[in-house]
Amino acid sequence: MPPRTVYIVDDNAEFLQSAAWWLEGAGFDVERFSDPHEALAALDTSPTDACLLLDVRMPGMSGLEVHERLRQRGVLLPVIYMTGHGDVPLAVEAMRKGAVTFIEKPFADEALESALALAFSPREAPPSVPAAPAEPSIAESAFAQRMARLTAREREVIDWVVKGKLNKVIADILGISIKTVELHRKNAMVKLQARTVIDLTRLMVTGKVS
Repeated sequence: MPPRTVYIVDDNAEFLQSAAWWLEGAGFDVERFSDPHEALAALDTSPTDACLLLDVRMPGMSGLEVHERLRQRGVLLPVIYMTGHGDVPLAVEAMRKGAVTFIEKPFADEALESALALAFSPREAPPSVPAAPAEPSIAESAFAQRMARLTAREREVIDWVVKGKLNKVIADILGISIKTVELHRKNAMVKLQARTVIDLTRLMVTGKVS
């Protein structure tokens, strides 16, 4: 199998070095950039068998801006976003821009391995003629089953959580106490089997269980 390339863009030099060391040890070719402008200059075409590991927050240009500029130029790479901030609205926007997934820093080796497996999984070519509606996948059916366990109020609460609202703000919007919001939020995350807000966001944006 020809080597697969991971382009990694992060302004933290120490993290960039350690991530590159791990990726190279795992058998990937690595191209690393601490400056997003340099990354944009290097990625002037869509490399084959490659993906982009992209930090969300960087001085001068955010990861979202880098991704958007690449898309405008027709450079279509699978993108994995990294964030050390747990910023839910940014994570949602990243997924809507077509990111494969996003992971929180510092992340475990297993989380990065899973993200890379998604990034390098085969992509289906768009059909040349309209296809019949597809049956829900196992992952989509599992998501629907979990969602069906939620009460109407739990669904309201997590919808606001995914929009980045704090518990106090959600309580004011829904006219309930903060304690009640916390209870509904906890119950919803248990039913959805989401360990963190990032897990919850990924689940709600993709509509399927990973």
